[in-house]
Amino acid sequence: MSDAVIRVVGLGKSYATAAGLFPALKGVDLEIQAGEYLAIMGPSGSGKSTFMNLLGCLDTPSTGDYYLTGQNVAHLDKDALAGLRNRTLGFVFQGFNLLPRMSLQDNVALPLVYAGFAKDSRRARARELLTKVGLGNYAESLPSRISGGQQQRVAIARALVNQPRLILADEPTGNLDSHTSEEIMRLFGELNAEGITIVLVTHEADVAAHAKRQVRFHDGEIVSDQLTGSGA
Repeated sequence: MSDAVIRVVGLGKSYATAAGLFPALKGVDLEIQAGEYLAIMGPSGSGKSTFMNLLGCLDTPSTGDYYLTGQNVAHLDKDALAGLRNRTLGFVFQGFNLLPRMSLQDNVALPLVYAGFAKDSRRARARELLTKVGLGNYAESLPSRISGGQQQRVAIARALVNQPRLILADEPTGNLDSHTSEEIMRLFGELNAEGITIVLVTHEADVAAHAKRQVRFHDGEIVSDQLTGSGA
């Protein structure tokens, strides 16, 4: 389909072990359309994190093809792939990954440094996004001065700074209490309502319930793919 942000065909990933090759992912086929809100679920070792790493171009597949906004990533050189990732993808991780000695504003603006934006425009964009996630008054604060939930909001602001079409979130509420988790999931729902495609990995059913589509992995394969009729 022409509107697929992500399309994988026969995607596989194997790792060398002392006992031989271990197939972490086995010939997965999947399409994710623009504007979808999808949860990837499965127990530890099911292949969901391997799959997410491949979607984020953080690893390369052993077999199969991955099309990101219609482009086969295997056919792109290093610079072209980096450019496509920066334009298309925003990442949110369980551990926040904020730099402790940088202000929240500078943490959010960091991807714009690599993209070559001028300092004033970087700072203006960062403040705009901190305001969007409810932290506009904390721009000059250090990460250590705010709560875990607030740090995750900063991480989401950073993921949005390049105006990506797609956000990949790997266990984004894993370090948060249930109340704060609900706040973060409401924010993802708001972003999806604005048209951003959301793909999140989670093992928690209450988190996955916010998504409109749930894909379950087991032993490196997709075992179910269903629309939930829900969403935040």
